[in-house]
Amino acid sequence: MDKIEKLLRKISKKQRAILENIILSLISGKNTIKISKIKDTKFYKVRNKNFRIIFHYENKEVIIDDIRLRNEKTYKNLK
Repeated sequence: MDKIEKLLRKISKKQRAILENIILSLISGKNTIKISKIKDTKFYKVRNKNFRIIFHYENKEVIIDDIRLRNEKTYKNLK
């Protein structure tokens, strides 16, 4: 089980549904959410309360790299 699956199992159904809707909108290309580029990396982020969805684009396709709870180490070790 990877880290994303483990996180999704731990959070409430309501939070899980919100994150799944954000991911579906990213994948479908209907970006009605605010996307920010992470400085000095190839990664982008979407914020939702305490969660950060970190992803990048590869051949115009969205690749979800991680979903993290926001803390002081959230953006460390991104390459």
